[in-house]
Amino acid sequence: MSNDGVNAGRRRFLVAATSVVGAAGAVGAAVPFVGSWFPSAKAKAAGAPVKVNISKVEPGQQIVAEWRGQPVFVLNRTEEMLGNLEKVVPLLADPDSKDSVQPAYVNPQQRSIKPELLVLVGLCTHLGCSPTFRPEVAPADLGPEWEGGYFCPCHGSRYDLSGRVYKGQPAPLNLPVPDYSYESNDVIVIGVAQEKA
Repeated sequence: MSNDGVNAGRRRFLVAATSVVGAAGAVGAAVPFVGSWFPSAKAKAAGAPVKVNISKVEPGQQIVAEWRGQPVFVLNRTEEMLGNLEKVVPLLADPDSKDSVQPAYVNPQQRSIKPELLVLVGLCTHLGCSPTFRPEVAPADLGPEWEGGYFCPCHGSRYDLSGRVYKGQPAPLNLPVPDYSYESNDVIVIGVAQEKA
């Protein structure tokens, strides 16, 4: 009888130990498998689409996402900001964005699908510095004609709140607009064209 007690205890121990090792093995196999469902850093850098939740971006605020290793500005423009776009048209080098990089499905003046939401690659078209977001109107350092926009601190290039470059700047072109689409009212997908969404 004493042998039966020892064998039953040993049997329970071996079953439990085998179960623990089996479960650990299953988890170890599942983690890389599940991880393979998400794009790698290398795939993201190569251009994998990036989803951005815009639900908490208040009017007048900007967030910065990353796509292809580049900053992407996502700005929720106010009615006042949109109204100020017309005021600077005579000062712009390419107000209708004829020479600039942008998808055909965006409005060439507002440079967006929906007027309020602007999506731009945040790299100056001069030498690739990242411009700063300067939404204030007529600050002392940018002058009385400034209606808000982007200012490149490297060489002084100026862009309006549609990313259109002012005349006489080192930057030759407007800030690029990447392909993007709306997955829902709260989520945009950078890297996927609107017509393909």
